[in-house]
Amino acid sequence: QLVESGGGLVQPGGSLKLSCSASGDTFSTYAVGWFRQAPGQEREFVAAIKQNGGSTYYADSVKGRFTISRENAKNTAYLQMNFLAREDTAVYYCAAGRLITSSLTSQNRYPYWGQGTQVTVSS
Repeated sequence: QLVESGGGLVQPGGSLKLSCSASGDTFSTYAVGWFRQAPGQEREFVAAIKQNGGSTYYADSVKGRFTISRENAKNTAYLQMNFLAREDTAVYYCAAGRLITSSLTSQNRYPYWGQGTQVTVSS
């Protein structure tokens, strides 16, 4: 089970840190991805991190602004979001799976999903 937290309302240029907490004792064996879905749009890839945290991947739209990380000892992954813009407004989801590198950006490859957390960027 995955549970996201940390969403909310933030002004443009602000920051938020999302958390994705997992139950069970196998979290360290799963890659984690963050995806988002804006109103009227399809869900899209945001960022992903491999099991040991040594490799990270980002969508071009968030590169340089967002940072994905994980603490396997706490069964938690994070998405630090800086310099937020109105276009970042969406429901953010974390997902987990035992995936190969080439599949990390593909939402259809992730078997486990959280319920989502709303991020609204507005003045």
